[in-house]
Amino acid sequence: MAAVVGIAELRRPGGYVVQVLAVAALYYGSGRLGLLRELSVENAVFTPIYPPTGVSVAALLILGIGCWPGITLGALGVIVSISPPGPDLVGILFGNTAAPVCAAILLHWSRFRMDLSRFRDGVALVFLGALAAMTISATIGVGMLVLMDKLAAHAFWTVWLAWWVGDAMGVLLVTPLLLLLRGIHRPLSLRRWREATALTVIACVLVPVAAYSSISLLFLVYPLIIWAALRFELAGAVLCALFTSVMATIAATDGSGSFQGLSPIETMAKLQAFNGTMALTALLMSALITEQRNTRRSVEQACQELMEVLEHLTTGDAPVPRPQADADDKGGGDDTGGRSGPTR
Repeated sequence: MAAVVGIAELRRPGGYVVQVLAVAALYYGSGRLGLLRELSVENAVFTPIYPPTGVSVAALLILGIGCWPGITLGALGVIVSISPPGPDLVGILFGNTAAPVCAAILLHWSRFRMDLSRFRDGVALVFLGALAAMTISATIGVGMLVLMDKLAAHAFWTVWLAWWVGDAMGVLLVTPLLLLLRGIHRPLSLRRWREATALTVIACVLVPVAAYSSISLLFLVYPLIIWAALRFELAGAVLCALFTSVMATIAATDGSGSFQGLSPIETMAKLQAFNGTMALTALLMSALITEQRNTRRSVEQACQELMEVLEHLTTGDAPVPRPQADADDKGGGDDTGGRSGPTR
């Protein structure tokens, strides 16, 4: 189980150390970024979106399980930077490391493809990588706070829910984006750039208005996400969802817009419900659209090849064999090309 998916680990010790330190630095940097916006529930501070969980899962998928010490080092840096270390430090570090490792293993077992080209890949990332695996970090982290008398026992489930959803949101929003950046290989055409620019401008206007409106207009972002998914698939949907989630989080932590006048628990519940449903919509819809388009391309290509064979049979000629390169390209378009599947 040393290499789960993606790029094989560098075999030289120096290369491995660089990998671990890079993962630690990314974890720490994203953790400090996530802590810029906090909510307090039952005297416990949490972040509505915790990017390090998304960074951790993406790193394990791309680099392999062996980079897990970088997650532990990064988590240690984040914890030490916000509070003095205590007896609960080891437990929290274990939970923050075990959750993304478990997510990577579960995704490997489900034969997850990092380009999310199938609907089942989106479902696996949501239910295995995010919702299931992140229960580990939430349970261990909140449990340690209760054991150390830093949190009242009656507040366990409220804080657990906030911790769990924050970690899951990091996986749902950050992991697909990092996997997407790894697989970018071709620029958009001029027409697509124009449409992308129009989508960006509309999002930059509509999303802040929806987030800060006092009459609760957050539902207006869903047509925008649908547009992004239909036209730009995973890239457009995830970027749009991430921007919307960040703006909603800023409005919630400021107590503005539709979050004005709400108690901390009400703010947490409303924000997490909105972020969760929006991220699920963006990720699953874009995965479904990508799978349907890949299936259509495969069917069109198969029909074209069948027509060529029939034309040769009609004329009495033998079908012209396709070059090996064409065969490779054809197979790669739907099943293996542009995809980094599990290393089996």
